[in-house]
Amino acid sequence: MQQVRAFTARTIHAARLLARDERIPKPLRWLVLIGLLPIPGPFDEALLLLAAPLLFIFAGEPMRDAWRRAETECFASRFATRS
Repeated sequence: MQQVRAFTARTIHAARLLARDERIPKPLRWLVLIGLLPIPGPFDEALLLLAAPLLFIFAGEPMRDAWRRAETECFASRFATRS
């Protein structure tokens, strides 16, 4: 259960980093940002499903960077809360 929680936190953190990354075109960042909003219904999930392949095709390197940064920051925050 803890692994699922850590993976989910890392994924959300990486998506937030992507929404602010200047290397990604602004319309695509807006799509990710709107997809992160807590909108009822499947609208936000549909936007993220639409954004994922576009990010994969056009922004592969920023996605890898965000995933690595999210791991580092989530790992650091996990140990900071235990101390």
